[in-house]
Amino acid sequence: MPNKRATSLADEGLWIHKLVLIAVAALLALPIIATFIYSIATQWGATVLPDGLTLKWYLQLWQDPRFLQAFGRSLIICLGTLVLSTFVMLPMTFVVFYRFPRLKPLMDLVIIMPFAIPPVVSSVGLLQLFADEPFALVGTPWILLGTYFIIAVPFMYRALANSLQGIGLHDLMDAAHLLGASTTKAFLLIIVPNIRKGLLVSLLVSFSFLMGEFVLANILVGTRYETLQIYLYNMRHTSGHFTSALVMSYFIFTLLLTWVATRLSRQGDTV
Repeated sequence: MPNKRATSLADEGLWIHKLVLIAVAALLALPIIATFIYSIATQWGATVLPDGLTLKWYLQLWQDPRFLQAFGRSLIICLGTLVLSTFVMLPMTFVVFYRFPRLKPLMDLVIIMPFAIPPVVSSVGLLQLFADEPFALVGTPWILLGTYFIIAVPFMYRALANSLQGIGLHDLMDAAHLLGASTTKAFLLIIVPNIRKGLLVSLLVSFSFLMGEFVLANILVGTRYETLQIYLYNMRHTSGHFTSALVMSYFIFTLLLTWVATRLSRQGDTV
């Protein structure tokens, strides 16, 4: 009897946990579903359901050259930032954890700085530094590349640091050295594959954050280099169905990118 009662209580607790998870998932999915329905609605006013369904807002969006240019600019800036962040942060984090572990507390403090300073304050300082010669970068994509790199640093470092702490870095490096591998070769062939998932997570989080960044882009470049978020801001006075289609297109693109990255990661594990 005690065992049956304990099993019954465990099953009841499991169902409660499932109901809580379902409720939270439904709460999170509700705005997305509502935005999608609004993006394919002809009109949706005082009625519970839209008057009709259409894809004209998506067709109008993806046939707009201005949107395609803004989307392409955002992709170029974000991908360029991720490439730069990977080439800088990956070896730097490895060197800190392998050669200079005493620098870890300092690095933990430094990576907080981009979030400690509000974007409006940092953008004003950047305007004063890079508005005039010899570094007249305001209004160009180069200043966005630099500022986005600073934003991506905390995500990259934290994810890579957690991965390096969980793989036994010094043991792997010592074993590689005993087998005749150099430090560079051991890093590229042993360490990087072992922290691949952490690197992938940092890239996805950074990409999602940078694609949605608006304050710095609006102040530093504005319409002189119109990115996706600036385009969305400039189109805010148009149809709400049109802007909903834009938001859903961005969401679906990010979702597909995450799915592709997850598939590639699983294939890498299989190999």
